[in-house]
Amino acid sequence: MKFGIIGAGMIGQFHARALQAMSGGTLHSVFAKRPEAAEAFGREFNVPAFSHLDAFLDDPELDIVTIATPSGAHLEPTLAALAAGKHVICEKPLEITPDRIDTMIEAAQTAGKTLAAILNRRFHPAMDAFKAAVDEGRFGRLTSASAYIKWFRDQAYYDSAAWRGTWALDGGGALMNQSIHTIDALLHLAGPVRAVHAHTACLAHERIEVEDIAVALLEFENGARGVIEGSTCTWSKDGHPARVQLCGTDGSVFLADETFELWDFRTERPGDATLRATLMKGAEAGLGANDPKAIGYLQHQRNFEEVVLALREGRQPTTSATEARKSVALIHAIYESARTGKSVSL
Repeated sequence: MKFGIIGAGMIGQFHARALQAMSGGTLHSVFAKRPEAAEAFGREFNVPAFSHLDAFLDDPELDIVTIATPSGAHLEPTLAALAAGKHVICEKPLEITPDRIDTMIEAAQTAGKTLAAILNRRFHPAMDAFKAAVDEGRFGRLTSASAYIKWFRDQAYYDSAAWRGTWALDGGGALMNQSIHTIDALLHLAGPVRAVHAHTACLAHERIEVEDIAVALLEFENGARGVIEGSTCTWSKDGHPARVQLCGTDGSVFLADETFELWDFRTERPGDATLRATLMKGAEAGLGANDPKAIGYLQHQRNFEEVVLALREGRQPTTSATEARKSVALIHAIYESARTGKSVSL
């Protein structure tokens, strides 16, 4: 299938490299509003470049569009691509409010096209093993489920683009931008949240509207309790890995990025020793914790391949828009709780 990218910035570069490496798809074209950005991207990846959206979308060979624009600028290009008869894979967050996501979902249904998201932290062997342990009931009664994203962004990061740190285009701060993939992973593993009580603050940055630290207490529908802590003001030389930790009456697992810090169950199984030998390497540095460019494209590649496979099999992808909506709805509830000082039910 032939892919076109909307957006020629840092995330568009990740998309391009993933598309060049994937099976089942090829990088076909790029669109950017600024002609010089589109042309530079086109030269680098040897594809046609467009600075007029209609011309980009009118290409009959174009099958799938990926959206790599700022977070609060996902809605309009997604609606345009769907109306033009293209499938869409959109970066995180799918959009910055649940209402906007609902508009996108409705447009995809009307067009009869697939709308999928980038939920790339779901695509690695450790996550596969973690999810299998949950689905097999190895934790017994799940009692605790938490996520910790203690990252760092310097002031220059926020000053590098006018949209960064704004409610209108970033949709939020440390939670909506940096923590959303790990929050998605927490929900993917532990299930939906019933209620939240949260606090947010901006402690270490200037000239931004959004939080650089947030702490939320969670009550899950299955009864488990937990915490989300997300920040962009916790410095570390190499950066802290993003962590998801689940505990229950029969087991505990601590995931740090793509390796385990703990894999411990009351009942040992034959594959557990092999898993510890291969997936408990210890994260030397957090993936993207201090530098957003310091992430690989392999998980994006697997995400794209899953969507193509779903299209061929006539099913919804595992990273559907409905799945992507869950983390945005939770983050919005956290923001509401922080604003009002009250618990918020979902």
